[in-house]
Amino acid sequence: MAKTILIVDDSASVRQVVSIALNQAGYEVIAASDGQEALSKLDGRKLHLVISDLNMPRMDGISFIRQMKAKPVYQFTPVIMLTTEIAEAKKQEGKLAGVKAWAVKPFQPEQLLLAVSKLVLP
Repeated sequence: MAKTILIVDDSASVRQVVSIALNQAGYEVIAASDGQEALSKLDGRKLHLVISDLNMPRMDGISFIRQMKAKPVYQFTPVIMLTTEIAEAKKQEGKLAGVKAWAVKPFQPEQLLLAVSKLVLP
């Protein structure tokens, strides 16, 4: 059975590039355009990983991660923050919210897949 990954990004092109890379690697993808929409997709099904942007309208990535992690079923779901943000303070804030890896845009799909493979448990 395919591992399921939630992608949260307000950029349709980023969602598309990440989705294609993950689908080709055999992952099932769920996509949301911001944190608010992503929360509505947390219906109790198993997520093996979340890849989230930081800066999004309605709800940013860190606020989304905090709310997601408050749900017991998603408490241990690993998160990769995929963003243009490089400020150390934001990285620390993300780490405290439960982010396991920080990837900077623009990104190489191969590098992202390598990070995914390290965080998605068999």
